[in-house]
Amino acid sequence: MFSLRGCGLCVAASLSKKHLPLARFLGDSAAPVAANFDVVVIGGGHAGTEAAAAAARCGSRTLLLTHRVDTIADGSTVHAESVVLTTGTFLRGVIVIGLETHPAGRLGDQPSIGLAQTLEKLGFVVGRLKTGTPPRIAKESVNFSILNKQTPDNPSIPFSFINETVWIKPEDQLPCYLTHTNPRVDEIVLENLHLNSHIKETTRGPRYCPSIESKVLRFPNRLHQVWLEPEGMDSDLIYPQGLSVTLPAELQEKMITCIKGLEKAKMIQPGYGVQYDYLDPRQIAPSLETHLVQRLFFAGQINGTTGYEEAAAQGVIAGINASLRVKRKPPFVVSRTEGYIGVLIDDLTTLGTNEPYRMFTSRAEFRLSLRPDNADSRLTFRGYKEVGCVSQQRYERASWMKSSLEEGISVLKSIEFSSSKWKKLIPEASISIGKSLPLRALDVLKYEEVDMKLLAKAIPEPLKKYIKCRELAERLKIEATYESVLFHQQQQINEVQQDEALQLPKDLDYLTLRDVSLSYEVREKLHFSRPETIGAASRIPGVTPAAIINLLRFVKTTQQRQMAMNELPKADQSLCDTESLEESQL
Repeated sequence: MFSLRGCGLCVAASLSKKHLPLARFLGDSAAPVAANFDVVVIGGGHAGTEAAAAAARCGSRTLLLTHRVDTIADGSTVHAESVVLTTGTFLRGVIVIGLETHPAGRLGDQPSIGLAQTLEKLGFVVGRLKTGTPPRIAKESVNFSILNKQTPDNPSIPFSFINETVWIKPEDQLPCYLTHTNPRVDEIVLENLHLNSHIKETTRGPRYCPSIESKVLRFPNRLHQVWLEPEGMDSDLIYPQGLSVTLPAELQEKMITCIKGLEKAKMIQPGYGVQYDYLDPRQIAPSLETHLVQRLFFAGQINGTTGYEEAAAQGVIAGINASLRVKRKPPFVVSRTEGYIGVLIDDLTTLGTNEPYRMFTSRAEFRLSLRPDNADSRLTFRGYKEVGCVSQQRYERASWMKSSLEEGISVLKSIEFSSSKWKKLIPEASISIGKSLPLRALDVLKYEEVDMKLLAKAIPEPLKKYIKCRELAERLKIEATYESVLFHQQQQINEVQQDEALQLPKDLDYLTLRDVSLSYEVREKLHFSRPETIGAASRIPGVTPAAIINLLRFVKTTQQRQMAMNELPKADQSLCDTESLEESQL
C-alpha cells in the first residue's frame, strides 16, 4: 500500500460512489486523519481525469489529487492500493520566455521537484523534453471580418455511440478562423534568435506541433497557417493555434500585430516554452504499470507523449489497470490490431522515444480497420466483459449494432442482379452495363452516388428496415466501401510478413535514395536506426506500413536488376564460347 503524505497535493474530487467529506482533507477537522483508497490518481489533466473516471467506473474507491500550492491545508496521510502518476510537464518543469527562465510546470503553477527527485532515487531513467504554447489574445481585438471562416460540421457527429446527436445545435457552435504568417513574421523571428534561449536548447521538442521559430528555421520563405480558436463557449480569449512562441513578450506582441486580422490584437498572456522531465517509457509494461515499483502506474506526458488524445488514452488504460491490480485480476492490454491505444503503448513500451511522441494513423499496420465508426465493435465488448468499465446501456447498444451490421451485410451480399438491371433500378449510379458478371447489392453500395436510402428505395424488401437508424445506414455504407481495400491491405500485410527476413543493403543512403517514395521523417529514422531487415524496419516508430511496402519493392526490384546484370556476362561468355566452337568446327 502506498502512503502519500506531505506531497504538496490537495483533493480535487472523489469519483467513487462512496463520497468522503472534503473537510477531512481540506483542514476543517481538528486533527489530520488517514484515508484509504483503492486508486489514487495524481494530476488533474487529460490523463488524470480519464484515469480517475476509468478506475471509478470499474468500481474502485478513487481519489483524484491535483497540485495547487495555494490549497495545501493539513498534513493528512492518504493510503492507496494503486497510484497513477499523470504529472504532465510538472516534473522539474521550467518555463522559458525570451532569455528568462522560471521554475514552473505551467504559467502560475509551481513544478514538482521533490517528486522528480524521488522517482530518480527509485532508479527510474529520466530524460528531458520541451514543448510550448501560443499567446492568448483578446477576442474583441481580432478583426474576424477579413478572415477565412471555418464553420462546424452540420450535422455534428457525437463522440459517443450511445448519442444520436450532440448537445449543442450546429448554428450555436463557435467557428474558427484561418489566417497566415508572412515574411515580416519571419524577419522578427530571425532578427531576434539571440533573445530566445528555448530554441537554442538541444532538448528535443515536438516534431509535429513545432514553435513558429522552429517552422521559420526549418521551412524558410513559407507562409504558415494560424488557426484562431475560441478557448471556450464563454471565454473572451482566442488561442492562435500554430503560433507557439518563446520570444520576449514585447516581440511577441510585435509579431502578432503583423498578421492579417490581428493588426490591433491585444495580447492577454504571452506564449512560453516548457522544459520538463519525462521517464523512459520502456520502464513500464503494456498495462502502464512500472517495472520497478508494483502498483505504480504512469500515464500521459510523463511517458514522453504530447497531445490531449494521447494523454487521455493512456489515462483510461492506467485507470483500468490500477483498478484491476487492486482486485488481483489480469491486466487489460489493447493490441496493435485492436486500436490506436495499442499502437501508441506498444511503440512506447518496446521502443521508447527521444522526442515528444504523437499518435498518427500512419503508425498503425492495420489502420483501415481502426476507424472511428467501428471502435465500439473493437473495444466495447472487452471493456464490458473483461473490465466492467462499460455500462449496460452502452453494451446493449453495441450488441444491437453488431448484430444489425452482420445481418445487413449478409442481406446485401445475398441480393444479386445484372448490371443492366441495377442501372434500371438506380439510374443515378455510374454502373457500367458492359459488365457481364452479376453485382451484389453490397457492390452497388460502394458507388459514391449510392447510399442505403437510395438502395432501399430501389429494393424496399428486405432493405427498408436498415434505414430506420441513421448510424446503421451510414455504417453499412462504410463497410461496403472498405471491403475491397481491406482485402488489398491484408495482401500487403502478407507480403511484408513473407519477406520480414529480407536483408536491407548496408550501404543504402536513405537520405538521398531515389526511385522510392519515402517521407523525410521515414528517411531520417531509417538513416538513424540502420535496420538490417524489412521486419526490423517495420518496427521503427514513424516508419509507416506504406513506406515498408515501398522499401520492400524497391529492394526486391534492385536485387532482381542486379541478378540480371550478373547473368549478362555469363550469357555473353556462353555466346562467345558457342561462336568459338563453331569456328573451330569449320
